[in-house]
Amino acid sequence: MPKRKRSTFRRTLVIAAVAALTAVFPTPAGAQAAPRESRPVYSYADAVRESVWVDTGLDEDRDGRTDRVAADIVRPAEPARQGRKVPVIMDASPYYSCCGRGNESQRKTYDAQGHVVQMPLFYDNYFVPRGYAFVGVDLAGTDRSDGCVDVGGRFDIGSAKAVVDWLNGRARAYTSRTGGTPVRAGWTNGRTGMIGKSWDGTIANGVAATGVKGLRTIVPISAISSWYDYYFAQGAPLYDGGPDELAGYVESDDAQAHCAAVRQKLADGSPRSGDWTPLWTERDYVKDAGRVRASVFLVPGMQDLNVRTKHLGQWWDALAEHGVQRKIWLSQTGHVDPFDYRRGAWVDTLHRWFDHELLGYDNGIDREPTADIERHPDQWVTSAAWPPRGTRATVLHPASGTRAGVGTLGLRPAAGTETFTDDPRHSETDWAAHLTMPTPEKAGFLTAPLTRDLRLSGSSRVTVTATPTTTSAHLSAVLVDLGPDTIRDYADSAEGITTLTDRTCWGASTAGDSACFKETRARTAAVDHTVFSRGWADLGHHASLDKGVPLTPGKPYTITLDLAATDHVVPAGHRLALIVAGTDRDLIDPPASAAPTLTVNLSGTSARLPLVGGAAAFARATSGNATAPAPTPLSGVRAPRVIHHVPAA
Repeated sequence: MPKRKRSTFRRTLVIAAVAALTAVFPTPAGAQAAPRESRPVYSYADAVRESVWVDTGLDEDRDGRTDRVAADIVRPAEPARQGRKVPVIMDASPYYSCCGRGNESQRKTYDAQGHVVQMPLFYDNYFVPRGYAFVGVDLAGTDRSDGCVDVGGRFDIGSAKAVVDWLNGRARAYTSRTGGTPVRAGWTNGRTGMIGKSWDGTIANGVAATGVKGLRTIVPISAISSWYDYYFAQGAPLYDGGPDELAGYVESDDAQAHCAAVRQKLADGSPRSGDWTPLWTERDYVKDAGRVRASVFLVPGMQDLNVRTKHLGQWWDALAEHGVQRKIWLSQTGHVDPFDYRRGAWVDTLHRWFDHELLGYDNGIDREPTADIERHPDQWVTSAAWPPRGTRATVLHPASGTRAGVGTLGLRPAAGTETFTDDPRHSETDWAAHLTMPTPEKAGFLTAPLTRDLRLSGSSRVTVTATPTTTSAHLSAVLVDLGPDTIRDYADSAEGITTLTDRTCWGASTAGDSACFKETRARTAAVDHTVFSRGWADLGHHASLDKGVPLTPGKPYTITLDLAATDHVVPAGHRLALIVAGTDRDLIDPPASAAPTLTVNLSGTSARLPLVGGAAAFARATSGNATAPAPTPLSGVRAPRVIHHVPAA
């Protein structure tokens, strides 16, 4: 989506004053056109700040009374005095006290009466003056809420859903955590939009999957769609901890003291075997996509190795099957909020999205291109649909080359074998850096230099038939763009941004809550290859996720690996490559068996890639002669940094 000029700051004072009056005092029907943009006509300094405790109807900590969750509210005072009701923007989070939100790790702060003073992020500063209420919810077991943290389960989701129910008159709330006076949300029309990054966005996905009435839209940023896929990749462990450890990380002191049984239940239900259990079924929102009533605006980082874009791909596809209205931004970053890589365009787009979805303004955003895609750092393109029309799942086949472990990739099936030995000291970065050289720990398959650009858009799948020498083995499948480029440095600790010292302001401020935030710029890296999609699996789960089995050495097994969704253009002159290998260092754990050797049967191995233009586009791009750019040794290319356990940093 091309960056729009922010009209709010470019209007004359006279026009702004007229807009303010017409926003506050509705004119007779037909006297003027319907509004297209909410304006900052309400006082942020005089906004109502209150806290309520919503009864979830659940007793997770088993203390004999139903749990209450804290909801801190900032809302404009004027509409209530005028008899007008306002919609709600809501961020339900476990991080408001333990860890903070945003690039500056902001936490909630309170005055002596317990009313919120600082609400993290810019949402309240910007939207409350424009006629929205903002509600920050402490998930069950965190900060000022009762209950226990159950990491995406029914108490996590139920605690946020209860607040949506209360906003729509279907649940009870009180002025204190125990006892207190009943409180009704008479100031809202019940229309709610949920937003949040990582765990917060995951809660938005989960609440939407309940089908709760009143939730009109969600904006999940780098969010989980199935918790199994956060901890495992088809049986292969991604992290060395489990949801019980994550619960302990965010719990309040009270929950730490009372929720040992819940943490144990989490541990028991998530064995390190990688087997799918009922615990994961409860935390799989994809299966419930058919219940979603809300529109969905997804914002992932294509190089996010914390919440990987497999979550995006399966959620997007499931929502599409059920006709859910969707929009998407795809950046080159890792686990980064769009406020910190495309700030002006993000605030403007989010403003227009909420105006359309929650206020019903016909501002045209629903008729704009579905997808914004970052092609190069700070260079964005749009796509009318995503994946684009004309995208076809195209099967490519690996074939042996003239050197062991360095083969070709094309449309024709091939016979033969390639062999590699799992070496956990190496990563996808090492494999890609040595793609054209025989190395014992991987098998690589490359096209010739392309004569035309080739675009992949969506989710890929790689089927591998392999014969192991041991009773356990892990597999990795990696797609690589082999050629020089400048990309966002997602492997850096900040995952593609550099934080500056100057600040810009986005909304109104008070002494205790500033609307001014540190600016950022793209942190880039010059590379001679780009890994743009990857997937992993435990070969012992070849038959089912329900139960992994020991392998029989010498027996062939076939498994299909689901790769992360992406949108990437391999330009003319570059080569598209597929790597098949074992342990991807720092991204999956090694198998129980040391150094398994796997022989890949090429006739039973293929890659199903979402190519724009399908097989014909691939045939055109690989026909004729093209010269690959001369390889240049580049510094700064290294293994990605992965943030373990906490899907929020």
